Amino acid sequence: MYNFFRKIFKTNRKLTPKDSSFLSIYNNTEVSKLFEAISNFNNTSELRYVGGCVRKILNQEDVDDIDFAVNLNPNQVIECLQSKNIKFFQTGIKHGTITANIGQKNFEITSLREDVDTDGRHAIVRYTTDWLKDSSRRDFTINSIYADKDGNLFDPNGGAKDIEEGKVIFIGNADNRIQEDYLRILRYLRFFINYSNHPHNSSVKKSIKQNIAGVANLSKERLISELKKIILSKNFLQLSKDSFSLEILTTIFPQLVNLNNLEKMNDYSKNIFKNKTFIFLISFLIIDGTDNANYFLFKYNLSNEDKKRIKFLIENYELFSEKDYFNKKNLQRILYFNSKSYVIDLIDLKIFNSKTVPKKLIQLKKYFEQFEKPIFPLKAQDLLEKYNLKEGKEFGQKIRLLEDLWLNNRFKLSNKEIDNVFNN
Repeated sequence: MYNFFRKIFKTNRKLTPKDSSFLSIYNNTEVSKLFEAISNFNNTSELRYVGGCVRKILNQEDVDDIDFAVNLNPNQVIECLQSKNIKFFQTGIKHGTITANIGQKNFEITSLREDVDTDGRHAIVRYTTDWLKDSSRRDFTINSIYADKDGNLFDPNGGAKDIEEGKVIFIGNADNRIQEDYLRILRYLRFFINYSNHPHNSSVKKSIKQNIAGVANLSKERLISELKKIILSKNFLQLSKDSFSLEILTTIFPQLVNLNNLEKMNDYSKNIFKNKTFIFLISFLIIDGTDNANYFLFKYNLSNEDKKRIKFLIENYELFSEKDYFNKKNLQRILYFNSKSYVIDLIDLKIFNSKTVPKKLIQLKKYFEQFEKPIFPLKAQDLLEKYNLKEGKEFGQKIRLLEDLWLNNRFKLSNKEIDNVFNN
């Protein structure tokens, strides 16, 4: 791979993993069009990678989203994109962000900014061409690293070194940073469990505790969005070993009553944790047989489909202790009226709440992963004609009775059983 890149870029310098990652982005996406569009605007216009993608490259993680910073204002960015016929969205323009769309992939381009005023929820900003001022308004040193298309870093706050040493450090005064945006308390927890190799700084812990009441002023949408990032982050299970992070997270989200169960999870559950959806994981953390989970749904604005999935788990959780609940016949019936993914979540919820590895449940899960939802074999019109019947309430009741017989008999139904239903 190194030789391949050397031939392309005609250099004898041995490529580092960082170099290779930036070159891979440049070659395997269409970001070159963005760099070209911005650089052609004037003699000083410049586009740089920033934030999570730089942080992840330096930490040798997989990069998903690619974000940019630019020393042009949003209107100038729009002009650049239009000149190259690049599609874009203006949904984030009030925050200085234009989203470019190339090859079915979105790239957020945010203009350099400096804060004029903040209230803990929103910041009043003005655009600038000063990269240092933009870096100074960011939250943590590891998020204030910029890189050009070749991977050359502009790192005024020493974030690259902090990534290497496993340090999560606020830029400037922690109190000031938190009071500018109280969501930074949750962001601190996320970055700490994923990047820190050191204990919490005592002054940072003090700042977080003194300012935690400000979180109540944040929108529910921002809170749930950040909670999702925390739960889906690669080291979320490490949270159980960090008493301070547990304390803060449960203070902000008291409905996460099962957080302490993370440490008690069996090995199978730990291994599949990262493959489960946020909706399943949040269900595992809030469902306890009380009205706690329903209160969470009342408090936070989830989509109707997400609420439906969680309510399904809530209702069935109360039946887990019933005899023969987790057998093929019962779960086949549930699957027929719902979907395979719902049944898999049911089995996994039971597995996640088991202290030891439940081999029978794992086998049951494998069975349903291969199981195809059956189709009721009878057609209403055929039955109406065969038995010379008319549509109506009575006919509908007989159809439901037949469907019930079919389900209870493992999806089998004899002609005699059909005749008995319609001839009685």
